[in-house]
Amino acid sequence: MDAAQRKRLVGLLFKGATAHGWRTDPWTTARIAELIRHKFSIEYHRDHIGRLLHNLGWSVQKPERRALERDEEAIARWKQKDWPRIRKTLRGWAPT
Repeated sequence: MDAAQRKRLVGLLFKGATAHGWRTDPWTTARIAELIRHKFSIEYHRDHIGRLLHNLGWSVQKPERRALERDEEAIARWKQKDWPRIRKTLRGWAPT
């Protein structure tokens, strides 16, 4: 890919995967390879997409998996109140 095509690819990636017909938004190397094949008629193996993205200044990232019911305030209280007590207990614990 030349510089103009790479610049256009970055613009396409910023639109998100759903803008290009996928049901979910995370980009995968297979999706990016397919996008490049469709938009630029250039075949890339999905294993080489990582190198291409690295050259563009992008990095691999995984979305965090968190429950929708997660209560951040309760977690903060637990860390502040309960965790120090539990941690202290474990230090003195020994098998009988």
